[in-house]
Amino acid sequence: MGCICKELLARNLQPCCVQGRSKDLQSCSAETVSPTTSEKDAGLRVASEKGNRTPGSIHHATICASSKNASTCSEGRKLAATTPSTKESTTPRGCDTGTGACDTPNGKSLASIDGPPCSKTCSKVSELADGPLVEIKGCAVDPNPADACCEQSGLCNSPKAQPSGTSVSGATTADDIEKGALAVDHVSLSVEGLTCVGCETKLFRSLNGIAGVHNLNTSLVLSKAEFDLDDKAGTADEVIRAVETSTGFFCKRLNVSGEEVEILVDGDAKAFAERKYPPGITQLTATNKQTVRITYDPTIVGARTIVTDLFGSALKLAARRLPADFESGRKHVRHTAGLTLISATLTIPVLVLAWAPLSARPITYGAASLALATVIQFLIAGQFYISAFRALVFTRIIEMDVLIVLSTSTAYIFSIVAFAYQLTGRPLHIESFFETSTLLVTLIMLGRLVSAFARQKAVESVSLRSLQDHQAVLCDPEGGNTQVIDARLLQHGDTFKVGPDSRLTTDGVVVLGETEVDESMITGESVPVEKHSGSAVIAGSINGSGVIVVKLVNLPTHNTISTIAAMVDEAKFQKPKTQELVDVVASYFVPVILALTLLAFVVWIAVGVTIRNQDAGSAAVNAITYAVSVLVVSCPCAIGLCIPMVIVIAGGVGAAHGVIVKSALAVESARKTSHVVFDKTGTLTQGRLGVTETVIMMEERLALSITLGLTSNSKHPVSAAIASYCLTKGIDAATVDGIRSVTGNGLEGTLSEGPVQCGNTRWLSLQDLPEARALLDRGLTVVGVTLHGEPLALFGLSDDMRPEAKSVCAELKKRRIAVSVVSGDDAAATNSVASRLGIQPSNVRSRCTPADKQQYLKELSSKQSGTIIFCGDGTNDAVALAQADIGVHVSSGSEVAQSAADVVLVRPSLTGMLLLLDLSRAAMHRVFLNFAWSFIYNLFAILLAAGAFVRARIPPQYAGLGEIVSVLPVILVALQLRWFKREYDSKVAV
Repeated sequence: MGCICKELLARNLQPCCVQGRSKDLQSCSAETVSPTTSEKDAGLRVASEKGNRTPGSIHHATICASSKNASTCSEGRKLAATTPSTKESTTPRGCDTGTGACDTPNGKSLASIDGPPCSKTCSKVSELADGPLVEIKGCAVDPNPADACCEQSGLCNSPKAQPSGTSVSGATTADDIEKGALAVDHVSLSVEGLTCVGCETKLFRSLNGIAGVHNLNTSLVLSKAEFDLDDKAGTADEVIRAVETSTGFFCKRLNVSGEEVEILVDGDAKAFAERKYPPGITQLTATNKQTVRITYDPTIVGARTIVTDLFGSALKLAARRLPADFESGRKHVRHTAGLTLISATLTIPVLVLAWAPLSARPITYGAASLALATVIQFLIAGQFYISAFRALVFTRIIEMDVLIVLSTSTAYIFSIVAFAYQLTGRPLHIESFFETSTLLVTLIMLGRLVSAFARQKAVESVSLRSLQDHQAVLCDPEGGNTQVIDARLLQHGDTFKVGPDSRLTTDGVVVLGETEVDESMITGESVPVEKHSGSAVIAGSINGSGVIVVKLVNLPTHNTISTIAAMVDEAKFQKPKTQELVDVVASYFVPVILALTLLAFVVWIAVGVTIRNQDAGSAAVNAITYAVSVLVVSCPCAIGLCIPMVIVIAGGVGAAHGVIVKSALAVESARKTSHVVFDKTGTLTQGRLGVTETVIMMEERLALSITLGLTSNSKHPVSAAIASYCLTKGIDAATVDGIRSVTGNGLEGTLSEGPVQCGNTRWLSLQDLPEARALLDRGLTVVGVTLHGEPLALFGLSDDMRPEAKSVCAELKKRRIAVSVVSGDDAAATNSVASRLGIQPSNVRSRCTPADKQQYLKELSSKQSGTIIFCGDGTNDAVALAQADIGVHVSSGSEVAQSAADVVLVRPSLTGMLLLLDLSRAAMHRVFLNFAWSFIYNLFAILLAAGAFVRARIPPQYAGLGEIVSVLPVILVALQLRWFKREYDSKVAV
């Protein structure tokens, strides 16, 4: 748009600068303002957009609220209220014409403004909109032109107002742009080259040392890193280059804005990527000579349109890629396998020359072994040298690669020295042992290969992304004109046909046909669910015998499968409190091993010289073999993988049973649960409220019409039930203005006759009415409707208990876990439910607001040492879910992404609560088992390698087997969790 002032004048609104204002307009003083309810409700929210701001996306808004025909602020507001809301036009607020200071609806000053009044500054502007806002403070400008304070982008354009700053879409921003409104870019990296705990530590320290990186998480098991990056700290590409330089890992960014599709081009891919972007295309990237990755906005253009005709000719889809993290993991496995094969191929001749009964030609065999060992040492083991050097120089840590470098180098250099002595005719008594250095490197590579392969297979085995079907049958809404297409080509507005026994490609709504769908893959519910026209269906579920036509709701990359998989991955990044102890142990592990190695070397020299009467040289040679064994046989990787591997498997197992664990802390602490607090409506009950009794206190149709006008747009189960009842009576909704929700109480709005309210009887002071008391005494949920405080109607609602609720509560009490119920409902209804479930009255709380629920949880936490779980359906439960140690949301597959709880029960059954407790117990049992194995292995392996058992030791050439022996059991123990199963009684009637 043009300058703010011109834009305001074009919309018949008061401009921000004094020179441009109409002289016939009166000042809008704060004292004359009487804001409406809707204005109070909207407020003037000023915040920074976190993670979503792009260059040039700073928003501006009008700051005055008058028109040429308006003489008061209220009139200006009325006029503004009729103006359609667009990105360039927002609801104005009052402005004092004398000073240019902006006022909020309640008459208070918005904020102090840097610089002089409006005639000499760009006034601070704020956008009143549905989303977060960005503020801009003023900067000095030339006061002569009325619109000199603005340019087309809305930023200062005056030559005198150009301080040095950051360029945003061609405009230079001032240095005093709100410092608290930095844009934050969330970055997810796939990291290739992570092989051990030391690698993860090195990656973490490298990223953590970069200014502007926050909320950093790394995962050895997933080979990924995630963090938030401030926009002023540099770009993600710069961070990637810095990390690759300091660590040697290969990093690839995973998350981008928009959708992606890869196509094959006939000519040069780089030239294709440099062409002008058509509408909806945000980026073209040449990934190789013939492949181009197209990033696009699916709300503007679809993938099928891009491939067919957007670029003037039909394009060809590239071969489907694996998910980026899977592809990176498999690439690392292939790379490690190749190096291991080369190393083994070169090692076998060295072993033959060393161990086979060949004719005595020591110089020839030694020279050949030296050549092969040198190739292995630099070609295969060279990566360890680079990694160790970078770790020491850039991140200042001593990692596992340092031990490998020291051990292999010691063996290799000693062999060269021994071979040199042999060349001079003075051979050492043990000759050279090139077979030690070569076999050591080969076995180390074999250990890393087995470990990487096992980790990769474990991660893939529990991934929900395998449920995603790769084809769809496109059709018209009537089911005709079918065409089989790649699922990547689906776009908004499509309808697709699902045949019998076929998997649903993505989320949608049935528009034609009836069937039964098996959703057990997603929800864990084995009973097929009936579907008909209007029913929601979710990706990954399997159609029954019917044929249905489905209207697409979510693209495959954002459907239920993708959402749940992302939530599970999020939990894998988190580290439970136990991991903190593990990290401390791992940080001291390598230095301790170095100290033990030195100790073993010194002790064996002393033993050789003083006890075995060896000369110093022979004693040193013997001591070197023990030192090399100690360096290599120890393995911190097993310790570091104890928890991450179990968390990964547990997350996948939970998801397969309909329990989405979004927090690793939930897996760790759920086994220690001492108290479970349930919400009532929609949690212990099915949430399908129905109106069973009504008391009308005035003309029925008018009362029901007003009630419907208030409740028709509310998603609260009580409001929805009342609205549904009114609709069955054939009532038209009355027009109610300014409707707003009063948390924990109900709804209120305004009619021409006066204020109208709908809510619980306590809020409306109707609880003492005989009619209300009669309904309450029957255990019904009672809702009243008033006009001007006078009762219009009373509605009595009831709800059915979940069939599994009684058995779940009984099982919890059997495990000595206390059970409570809290509800915003009246005491009679709450007590009735609690009584049927066997919950003692002292653990029942009724008439609770969200704040009351939070306070109750605080009281429990202060009195008990165990874990407190709150389980609710999400309606008015956000505060309680956050307050509890573990928040559990009883949801459904279609709304799983809306939950902010720690755990989401996708299958709406309370048996998921029991499964969470059992899964936590099973997972932590395996964690402790892994800890025990790691401790025992390292203790005895180091003792054996150091020669503590005189008649038994680990030769240095076989010490490289240590990683296989230590890590593989840890992975297998974690993987065994895949077969975790529990059956619970969910059919007990209450």
